[in-house]
Amino acid sequence: MVQVVHIQQLYSASNKKGHTDMKVALVTGASRGIGKACAIRLAKDGYAVVINYSHSDEQAQKVLDEIEAAGGTAITYKADVSDLNQVKQMVKDVSKELGGIDVLVNNAGIVRDEYLLMLNKDTLDTCMDLNVKGYFYCAQQAVLKMFRKKSGVIINMSSVSSKFALPGQSVYSATKGAVNSMTQTMAKELAGYGIRVNAVAPGFIETEMLDAIPEEKKKEYLDAIPMHKLGKAEDVANVVSSLCSDAFSYVTGQVIVLDGGLSL
Repeated sequence: MVQVVHIQQLYSASNKKGHTDMKVALVTGASRGIGKACAIRLAKDGYAVVINYSHSDEQAQKVLDEIEAAGGTAITYKADVSDLNQVKQMVKDVSKELGGIDVLVNNAGIVRDEYLLMLNKDTLDTCMDLNVKGYFYCAQQAVLKMFRKKSGVIINMSSVSSKFALPGQSVYSATKGAVNSMTQTMAKELAGYGIRVNAVAPGFIETEMLDAIPEEKKKEYLDAIPMHKLGKAEDVANVVSSLCSDAFSYVTGQVIVLDGGLSL
């Protein structure tokens, strides 16, 4: 079981006390890649950011250090979002110390490519637990806090794989298709409470995950993208930032595809 960071580190981590008047953004899977970029961007936007992670203390600390160096406010919180009890404790602790949650970015996820006839139960269970159940758990617990303010924003990280078939990604695609559907249903359920729910579906983004792909395969992907370039994690973070802003206050239930035209 993942050990949760002690809550007394919340304020000492940022060296800034009394920031309960700031809006709070919880970003899951924020120690690297797209989650990291979202955490940094939202801190730049003025949010007190909760950097959720489940494995590397060192990577999470680096994100925290980068945010602090830029004058932002953030804390780290280690919890496995596929575990409902850990999610409940995380939301409870964060809300107690920071006054609630205004933005949830459901980003933590996993990709395991396996063809149908090679698919094993562990892959199916792990992907569903993190990519689907984890999103439900975090959204449910965050919304319980958002109800009190009659406002809030949830951003679910989807993928172009939910709209564009890639061999070997039937499980991953299924989980991201579920994310799209839950986004639209949640948006309709929560609109009357002032809570907006949208999803962002990135295509091929330059992250550590993409680094593992052979260069020859990357070239194939680039050739298939009309814009002939890969996206950056910051591109995704910019869209997330916009969806969280008042400028997009009338947008809910949408899946924003960010793929350089790949799915056209």
